[in-house]
Amino acid sequence: MSRSESLMCFIDMASHRPVPADDFGAYYNLAECADYDSLPESKTQPHFQGVTGLRNLGDTCYMNAILQCLCSVSPLVEYFLSGKYITALKKDCSEVTTAFAYLMTDMWLGDSDCVSPEIFLSAVGSLYPAFLKKTQQDAQEFLIYVLNELHEALKKHCRRRVNEKRTGQSCCRKVPAQETSIITRLFEGQLSYSITCLKCESCTHKNEVFTILSLPIPSDYECSLQDCLQCFFQQDILTWSNQIYCSFCEIKQEAAVRTTISKVPKIIVFHLKRFDIQGTVKRKLRTDIHYPLTNLDLTPYICPVFRKHPMYNLCAVVNHFGDLDGGHYTAFCKNSVTQAWYSFDDTRVSEIPDTSVQTATAYLLFYSCQPFSIPAQKRKSQVSTPDHCKQAIRKWP
Repeated sequence: MSRSESLMCFIDMASHRPVPADDFGAYYNLAECADYDSLPESKTQPHFQGVTGLRNLGDTCYMNAILQCLCSVSPLVEYFLSGKYITALKKDCSEVTTAFAYLMTDMWLGDSDCVSPEIFLSAVGSLYPAFLKKTQQDAQEFLIYVLNELHEALKKHCRRRVNEKRTGQSCCRKVPAQETSIITRLFEGQLSYSITCLKCESCTHKNEVFTILSLPIPSDYECSLQDCLQCFFQQDILTWSNQIYCSFCEIKQEAAVRTTISKVPKIIVFHLKRFDIQGTVKRKLRTDIHYPLTNLDLTPYICPVFRKHPMYNLCAVVNHFGDLDGGHYTAFCKNSVTQAWYSFDDTRVSEIPDTSVQTATAYLLFYSCQPFSIPAQKRKSQVSTPDHCKQAIRKWP
C-alpha cells in the first residue's frame, strides 16, 4: 500500500460513524490500513527529529503514548535538549529526570527509528513498583506521576509575594506559587471556586492549582468538547449530604458553587472521563467527542480579569482502545519540525492527515496557546552529564 493510499484509508476510517461498540475493531482496521508488515520499518517513511518509535516492554503502551505526547511539547523538549535542566536538578531525586532527559535526547537527536524506554521505566518503577508489573496502567495516572517527579526534581523555591493591587474581584486574584519549575510554567493552571451560601448569601472563595482537567462526558453517544467544558464549569448546587459549613451561619448550609479559571496554563491537558465505575458496575463511555484541532475558545470559563491568552490549538492526543480490564494506548502528535501529524503505536510510526486526528477513542487532549517552534538543542555529543546524574545512572540495572 502506498503512502497516499494509506492516508486515504485513514481518512475513510475517520469519516466512518459510528465507531464499533468494541473499539478494538477500529484499532485493527487502522493498523491494517498502515500495512506496516509489507515494508521494512526504515522504508515506511524518512526519519525526522522527534518522530521516533518506542519499544513496548510488556503492556507499556500507556507509558509510550504519554512519552510521545511530552516529546511533542517543544518548550519542554528544548529545556532538556539545551541542558538547562542540569543546573536545576536536585541530587536526591534525579533518577527519573535524568532518564527522561536521556530519552528525549535519543528521540530527538538519535538516528534510530525506534528506541527503548527501559531505563526510564526502571527509574519510575523504583519509585512506583506498580509500573514494573507488566500490567495495563492508566495513562492519565502515569502522566500525573511523571509530571510530579519532574517538578520535584527541578523545582525552585520562590518567596511569596502578595499583590496589593485591588482588582475588585477577589475571586479571581492569583495566588503566586511558592515552588516553580518548567512543569509549573508550562502545565500548571488555577481554578477559582466562588461559594455562595443559599441561606445568608455570603460568598467565599477558594483556589486550586491543576495540571490536568478531568472533564465529565454528558452524553453516551455524541457530544463536543465544549459540551464537556460547559458541564464541568456549570454552577453546582450542594444540598443534603453535600452541604458545606458556612462560617457566617456557623452551621452546614446548602450552597451554590461556580468554577472559573483564574490562571490559564500554556499547555492545558484535558482528561476525558471515559471510565465510569459505580460500585461493582464498570463501563467505558465510547462517546464520540468532537474536539477542534485549532481555535479552542476557553474565554467563557476564564475570569474576565485574566482573559489574556489567545485560542488554543491541539498538539497531541492519547487514544484508548478496549475496556477497563484491558486495552491498548496510542498517540497522535504534531511534530514541530515537519508541522505534520503522526500516529505513534509503540514502534509503529506513520504520518496521518489532519482529518484523521479526531476519533472516538480520544482519552487525553493536549492543547497549546502558542505555536511550537523547533527546539533549540545541543548536538548529542555535547550533552554533558553532571556527577550526581552519573551516580544515578549507575543505580539502574
